[in-house]
Amino acid sequence: MKNNGFLSPSQIAWRRYKKNVSGMISLVFIVLCALMAIFAYFIIPDNTPDANTQILEISTQKPGFEVDMLLVNKPTKVEKVGFFKKLWSGQPSPYRQIPFDSLKVEENTTTVYIFNPERCGSATEEVIDNSMLPTNPVVHRKYYLGTDQFGRDFLSRLVLGTRISFSVGFIAVLLSVVIGLFVGGLGGFFRGRVDDVVMWFINVIWSLPTLLIVIAITFALGKGVVQVFIAVGLTMWVEVARVTRGQILSIRETTFVEAGRALGFRNARIIIRHIIPNILNPIIVISAANFATAILLEAGLSFLGIGVQPPMPSWGSMIKENYAYIILNDAYLAILPGIAIMLLVLAFMLMGNALREALNVKK
Repeated sequence: MKNNGFLSPSQIAWRRYKKNVSGMISLVFIVLCALMAIFAYFIIPDNTPDANTQILEISTQKPGFEVDMLLVNKPTKVEKVGFFKKLWSGQPSPYRQIPFDSLKVEENTTTVYIFNPERCGSATEEVIDNSMLPTNPVVHRKYYLGTDQFGRDFLSRLVLGTRISFSVGFIAVLLSVVIGLFVGGLGGFFRGRVDDVVMWFINVIWSLPTLLIVIAITFALGKGVVQVFIAVGLTMWVEVARVTRGQILSIRETTFVEAGRALGFRNARIIIRHIIPNILNPIIVISAANFATAILLEAGLSFLGIGVQPPMPSWGSMIKENYAYIILNDAYLAILPGIAIMLLVLAFMLMGNALREALNVKK
């Protein structure tokens, strides 16, 4: 109950409990997503590079779709990659996969009646030399989330898209923290003209729409994953710099800073080893929110076509490729990546709120 506009101790405790629970759930979800992103190629059904195995005969099939595949050796031998290379970029498939309705096996050849989803007209057939077939040429495939318009396993690409979101978020936040601490540290510690110049620069960048800055930087650097990392990172340092400046202004005259000056320590040592460790709590909270912002920015850039480029899977580009299906029966192709973005962003925001409570950072 409220007493004269104030919350009772029990209400305050209940709110803190809810924040702690939501923070723990969010942390567990984020850790699971991070592990899934790191080991994606070991858990997804299609572990080829970028999960880009295209089988046009089975395009836009519904979740739970099953089909028999005939494996045919590729003309050139595909070497098996090592653990770390597979972890990074997957394992190229040594086979060509042909979905089929039926087979006619003869002494030297196998006639494949290729999968016909509509079951109308005569089935297309292809004759394969038996010498091109492996020992066990027939496998049964199940596509748990169906296939996209190019016949690629949708579940594999959705899981692999987690890697892009985490990579962009991590590198962008790292860049923003480094730049923000440097710029904010200069203004807050030296004050005077240096602080005036720093604040003028911060206010100019702060006044510009973030997405427009990212788009401008992306156009200047070109399209690609690395360019997205840099572009997003170069736009999120402003808030870190403002908080850093304010925190340093409040503690630069404290006893331990004065003691450092009296002992003859250099300004760089005082800032890096004595001041910054004491202002990390609000920076950590801001970084959690910036991680969520970076995910949204990357998805927006990829949706606009100037972010991650095909065939690399990104949730934003997956929405762009499939948004036309929203008014058709395959709306899930665009909705599922959107839900993935929403859940990951929500998890980082809830974790940021929990960190603010745990670290006693004032709003």
